[in-house]
Amino acid sequence: MELVSTPDNPAPPGAHCTTVMTGDGISLRTMSARVANSKGTVVVFGGRADFMERYFETMRDLMGRGYCVASLDLRGQGGSQRITTNPLRGHINRFAEYDEDVRSFMTQVVLPDCPPPYFALAHSTGGNIILRAIRQRNWFKKTVIVSPLIDLNYGAWPVLAARFLTRLFSVVGLGWLFLPGRPKGPMGRNDFTGNPLSLDQRRWNRDCAVLEANPKLGIGGPTYKWLRAALDAIAVLRRMKRTTALRCPVLIVMAGQDNIVDNDATRGFAQRVPGVSLTVIREALHEILLERDEVRAQFFAAMDAFLADST
Repeated sequence: MELVSTPDNPAPPGAHCTTVMTGDGISLRTMSARVANSKGTVVVFGGRADFMERYFETMRDLMGRGYCVASLDLRGQGGSQRITTNPLRGHINRFAEYDEDVRSFMTQVVLPDCPPPYFALAHSTGGNIILRAIRQRNWFKKTVIVSPLIDLNYGAWPVLAARFLTRLFSVVGLGWLFLPGRPKGPMGRNDFTGNPLSLDQRRWNRDCAVLEANPKLGIGGPTYKWLRAALDAIAVLRRMKRTTALRCPVLIVMAGQDNIVDNDATRGFAQRVPGVSLTVIREALHEILLERDEVRAQFFAAMDAFLADST
């Protein structure tokens, strides 16, 4: 599937879309774009239900700072291959499958074709994937994680109940069902009021216009199996101790008003794991990169300072 460029959301200049096949036979949509005399490449990893078009503005901002960019759609979302018969289900069996997506993308696109050094910029679920990856991989010189999935904000669900139900539904073969109360399709323009993701209606409508141009990019809520896989991946981060050696420095940028992920867990992780710094944008909701101009300005100030003198 080609990139979807709209008047309000043009693709990064020179963006090239490619298809990558994973080791387990899944087709992934990926892209890259170059600048002359670059400072290196920022590799952008989105969150659950994301598609690359949502990060076009951020990619253009990065290119304006002298970085090449690269990104992918994780399996089951965006322009990548779906793994259930209902293409709207946010489904995964294990986060190890996402790990294979990232490995395939890095080895087939980024490392052979994009100029070093490499920096990761990862949001939410993408942050969980990359934090686990850099325990063993030395792909990146530095990593910036936005609103990371260190743990979930479970809301009215007791944590033990969530763990029990996700395992029960998976064991009895019903892990493909949507979680109760979650949308069966992507959110649209009418869902902006009260949404937990962003307070910027212009950017919200811009992303909705992309989905209107190509509805196949969107998915709905997660399944029981996705949540079970997420809980297992969260447990890996929870076990990381002060003796954990990450392969590169990490900056976590946390949204102060986040109610998707657990900010207390994020603070605890940053305090516990060496090499991790934390900054908070107090007025931001979960999707900092898609928030209001003043929020994004704070984010880029933090990122610019973190990446300074890295080339």
